[in-house]
Amino acid sequence: MRTVRTLMTAVLAGAALFGAAGAALADSPSPSASSSADGEPAAPTEAGTSFRTATAIRPDQPATADASTGDYLYWVLPVDAGQRATVKAEVSLPQAAARHGAATWQLDVYDGLRRRQSCTYGAQTRTAAAESGSVELSCTLRTVRAWAEPWANDPLPGSYYVRLTVVDLPKDDLGLPVHAEVKATTADTGGAHAVDGALAAPLVPGAATATPQDGESPAGQQSVAADGPDGGWSSGWWSDRWIWTAVGGLLAALAGIAGYQLTRGSGRPSRIPPGA
Repeated sequence: MRTVRTLMTAVLAGAALFGAAGAALADSPSPSASSSADGEPAAPTEAGTSFRTATAIRPDQPATADASTGDYLYWVLPVDAGQRATVKAEVSLPQAAARHGAATWQLDVYDGLRRRQSCTYGAQTRTAAAESGSVELSCTLRTVRAWAEPWANDPLPGSYYVRLTVVDLPKDDLGLPVHAEVKATTADTGGAHAVDGALAAPLVPGAATATPQDGESPAGQQSVAADGPDGGWSSGWWSDRWIWTAVGGLLAALAGIAGYQLTRGSGRPSRIPPGA
C-alpha cells in the first residue's frame, strides 16, 4: 500500500512539473517578426491601398512591397517644422517579354490635410520603356512651415502620405507583378525658413476629433497616423534665429559703445577758461 502511495505521489509531482514547464514555455515571448536583431523596427514589407490603410514608415527607413501593376501603394511618415523631405522610389518591372509597351509611373506626396504637395525638384513622373527593367522616381518637397495662413497651401507639420502607382500603360499589362522600394529622408533647414507662430497640434489623423465616449472603441474610427519624429514634435517657437538675433543685438551694443568712445573727445577743450 505504501508503495502504491509513493508511485502516485511521484506521478502527481511529475505532472505538476510538466504543467509548470508548459506554462513557462507558453508565457515566454516568441521571436517577433516585426523587429530586427538590434531592436530596431524591421523595414515594412507591405504597403497600404488607401490613405486609411497607409503603412507607417520612419525617415531613413527603407520600405518594400510586392504588388500588381495598377495597384495604388500608400505609405505615411512624420515630417516636422523646419524639415525638407525627399522621397525616392524604385519599381522593379516584369520581364520585357511579358509586357506590351511602355508604362508611366508617378510618385505623389500629400500632407495631413490630404492636399497634394508640389515638388521643388526631382523626377516625379517617369516613363519606362518596354525593355526597361526598373524605373526610379523622386520628389523633394518644400520646407515644412510651423504655421501658415488659412488660404495658403504651405506644407505644415504632421503626417505625409506617399502614393505610388502607374498612370499610363497598355491594358494587357494590368495585373503583372512588380516590386517597389521606397525611402524618405528629411533634412533640417534651420531658422532661415522659420516663421512666427505654430499649430496647436500637428496635422495627423484624429488630432481634432472628439474624445470617444465611455464604451466606445476608437478602433476603426481613425486613419493610420505616422508616429511622431524622434524626440517628439517641435514646439514651433525655437529656432536658430534667436541666436542670430542675440548676436546681432550684442554687436549693435558694442558698436554703439565704440562710437561713443570715438566721438566724445578727451574732455573740456583747453581754450575754454575755467569757470566759463
